[in-house]
Order: sequence, then structure tokens, then C-alpha cells
Amino acid sequence: MRAELISTGTELLLGQILNTNARFLGQRLARLGIDVYFQTTVGDNNIRLAEAFNAALERADLIIITGGLGPTMDDLTKETIAGILGLDILLDDDSMARVEEFFKIRGRKMPEANKKQALIPKGALVIPNKTGTAPGAIIDNAGKTIVILPGPPVEMQPMFTKTVEPYLKKKQGRGSSVIVSRILRILGMGESTVEERIKDLVDEQTNPTIAFLAPQGEVFVRLTAKAGTEAEAGKMIGKFAKEIKKRLGDYVYGTDDDTMEQVVAGLLRKHGLTVSTAESCTGGLVAKRLTDIPGVSENFMYGIVSYADAAKTQLLGVPPEVIEKHGAVSEETAIEMVRGVRQVCGTDLSVAITGIAGPAGGTPEKPVGLVYIGFADHDTTIVQRYIFAGDREVIRWQTANVALNMLRKYLLHYKKGR
Repeated sequence: MRAELISTGTELLLGQILNTNARFLGQRLARLGIDVYFQTTVGDNNIRLAEAFNAALERADLIIITGGLGPTMDDLTKETIAGILGLDILLDDDSMARVEEFFKIRGRKMPEANKKQALIPKGALVIPNKTGTAPGAIIDNAGKTIVILPGPPVEMQPMFTKTVEPYLKKKQGRGSSVIVSRILRILGMGESTVEERIKDLVDEQTNPTIAFLAPQGEVFVRLTAKAGTEAEAGKMIGKFAKEIKKRLGDYVYGTDDDTMEQVVAGLLRKHGLTVSTAESCTGGLVAKRLTDIPGVSENFMYGIVSYADAAKTQLLGVPPEVIEKHGAVSEETAIEMVRGVRQVCGTDLSVAITGIAGPAGGTPEKPVGLVYIGFADHDTTIVQRYIFAGDREVIRWQTANVALNMLRKYLLHYKKGR
């Protein structure tokens, strides 16, 4: 079964609302083994919606349309779809009763316009809406299945899982498959290098398939398998994932929804070590990301935002002459910062960051994006120099990522008593 998703709403095209419906439906359909080949977004315009729907009828077996089921004049989904399919729209008594009850229990008079929401294409299966006033509908017509759902995710999602999903499972019958994806998250290796390391696997891919994504300085390798059960698909993916991890080694820091801070917090907990941070250009982002993890208070002790030169001197003990001679953004200052914060806070480990996040402040010798990241334990101090590209927020995020990754790599190979 091939599916197409059509999302309606001018607010989506204007970027005023994020289209989370397409993501949700794509994930749920994959679990059913249904391939989504196209996703289309159209505004509140019946002509353009008709064009999108007619195109979907030509290339999909299952068409799911979200949005345009409200009571106002620009809510045109049911009318447009019914017109193309040659179906009358009739008042559904049960739907009308639910709409009336919705307003009654809230002590409000139902506007006349809301009667429009109880109109359903003739012959359609009604999808009850227990959260809002717009029922959905499932239409089987000429070998095609058309599903109409409201736009608000809080209404659409339970309607899909409780009514549409069981309907599609029944329609598929025995022998249906599932689509399962797993993502390997990689930091410190470029996309082209990752591909080079596993090129033979990519060239020979059939099932599972391999794809690459590169968000904000990271690389994601997505493995997708189609099989009769989730367990079978997971086994197929596992074989490839194991081989890729073997080739990429410590560059793979997690899978699926793992975050760098989650991994670091887990390793700190595992080894019973404490850490402190001193941050300049990142403004406490490393500390913020670590403290997003519940239970990290046992390991993360202090976070100092030493943004001004005076803070570096007064709070961390960086000698003024070091800053005067080498500048606040320098290897020498980073060394003093990372040693200073560890000594002041009394932690096992420390991380320090100083850099130029921009957009101003750069020079030919020290451009925007220049960052020094320091790490220290009881007997070792390491400072690494980086130049990151992007705007201020991208530079700060990439810097925090690399700082956390330095900590992760140390913890991966940590041995007690070292």
C-alpha cells in the first residue's frame, strides 16, 4: 500500500505553525509497513487542494488529508473531496449530537456555523472526535482509501490511533509488513568520511536501506528495514548497525533519540565522577544541557559563566597578564580556565570554553567561530582549537557538542585509579 499525506492550512505555508502531523503520520504508517511516497502542503484554497488530491489519486492507494474541517468558510476539505469523488454531503445525526454536546457541557451556545462540521460525505465511515468538534471520515472509493482528519494534533492523533490504524490493519490483512528505522548518531567525523568508511554497505544496500543526514555538525546514519514483524526488522538492522559501529568506533555516540548530554550523564554516573564547567562564549549551554538530565546533580557540581575578562580573573583565577598577553580567546587562557574551575570547585573533571561566537568580534587572526575547549582531570590538561562555521547559535551549539564529546571520550576509556 502506497500512501500520500496532504496537509491543509495557509498557516503551515507561512511557517506560523510547525507541521507535526506529517511526522506523526509518517512514523505510524511506517510501523504498519505502509510506504509514504509523497507529502504535500496546500493552503486554504479549494482549487489547489483539488489539484493536490487529484495528483494523489493518480499515484497513491491511501490518501490522508489533515486540516480544513473547521466551521469557517475557509474550511473546505470535505466539500472539495466529496465534489471530486461525486459524493453528496449529508448531515450525520450522531456527529451533530456530539457537536451540540461539546458546547452544552461547556455552558456555551453552539454557533450556527458549527453545524457544518457534522456534514459527512455519503457512505463514509465516521471517525469520532472526543477532543474537539470536527469528526473525521474514511472513504473507500474505486480502490482508493481516503482518510480525512482534523488539523490540531491533539485531535488528529487519538483519532488516527483509535480508529484509522485498526481500520488499516484490518484492510491489510495477513501478510502485511512493518517498516522500522534506527538512527546511528555520529560526532567528530564528516558525512563524506562516514560514507567512505561504509561505502560497500551503501553500494550493496537493498533491505535494510542506508541514508545519511547531517544536522548541525553531526552525522546521522539511518537504517531502515521492511519485514513481517518489528523483531525481524530489528534483527536485520542490528546486523548492519553492528558492522557500522565496528568501522566507525567511538565516533558513534548513540542511537535513535540518544543525546550527547544523556550519554555523558550516564557515563559520569557509571564511574561516579564529578565535573564542573567554565563557559564564556557558550553562556552556560554545556551546563544547561547536562542539567536537563534528571539525576545529574550527583555528578554535575558547578557551572560558571565567566563571560567577562574580570569573571575569568576573579572567579577562576586566570592571571590578568595571561589575558593581556594572549587574549581572552587563546589556548593559554583556556588552560588557566579549565584548571581554575576544577581547583575552585573541587571536582574530578572540568571543561572550559572560550571563543568568538559572533556575529561581531572577529579579526583575521581570530575569526568568528574560533573556539578553544579545555578538559582537565587530576593530572592532565588538554586544550583543542576549533573554527566552527555558522551563525551565533550554530557556533554555540557545535561548541557545546564538541565539549561534551571530549568528556564522553575520556569517560569511555576511564579506568579507576588512572
